[in-house]
Amino acid sequence: MARFKLLLSEAVRSLFANVSTTAAATMTVLIGMFLLGFLIGLSTWAFSLSNHYKHELPLVKSVTPVTAEEGLAQMRKKNPELFQGSTLPYNPLGPALTVQPKRGEDTVKIAETLQPRPPGVHDVNYGKKTAHKLLTAAKVIDIFFVLAVIVLLVSSTLLIGNTIRLAIFSRRREIEVMKLVGATNWFIRGPFMLEGLITGLVGSLAAILLLALGKEIALPRIMPHVIRASDIHAWPFGLTALIILGTGLLLGAAGSGLTIRRFLQV
Repeated sequence: MARFKLLLSEAVRSLFANVSTTAAATMTVLIGMFLLGFLIGLSTWAFSLSNHYKHELPLVKSVTPVTAEEGLAQMRKKNPELFQGSTLPYNPLGPALTVQPKRGEDTVKIAETLQPRPPGVHDVNYGKKTAHKLLTAAKVIDIFFVLAVIVLLVSSTLLIGNTIRLAIFSRRREIEVMKLVGATNWFIRGPFMLEGLITGLVGSLAAILLLALGKEIALPRIMPHVIRASDIHAWPFGLTALIILGTGLLLGAAGSGLTIRRFLQV
């Protein structure tokens, strides 16, 4: 126990000796872990929502009849330039049905079920280009979040490693003296390993705290505006917090381990 306290005190002293790099590494871990937690919550909630819809049939949420007169009024509102300076002798439009899918991804499936067109149906129009653009944008956002998390995780590891490297350089004479008096390799490496773990731990705990605040403050204001059901939910917050904590400690261990192996030849 006394040896552990000594190693811990040396690690804390080294962290405060390199405040700027320690703060940068901790903040990067915090941002990366916050985004990781947000991504876990959002993706698991979306997956749960997807499963909810898969178990509900049919794919259509609602079907609204549109008379010829209503269709013409909508056309006048959307494209008023087509009706300037001219009067239509008759209404060229016929009655229609506006179909609203439960998921944007189901739009194409619904349109395919109407091919070939049933009797009495002149055309099936679901804004193919617009639908594909919206779905593509959603996928791009998901990919962006994943890439951002990966970049921040790598940056966190490198910054933690840089903090450890600076600590090694600043204490190189002290390390040489410790080796001369018979200190073991693990005793010398211990404080540097604890440095990385402490940095990852502090950043992860700060991210968990911010996520908890968001869960208590922001989430109650958002949930009334989204679809709610007993089977639609994200992973429990406790499980997400454990994943964030474990990932942060892993980053700290990776950053310190790689740096010690490269720069601390003991």
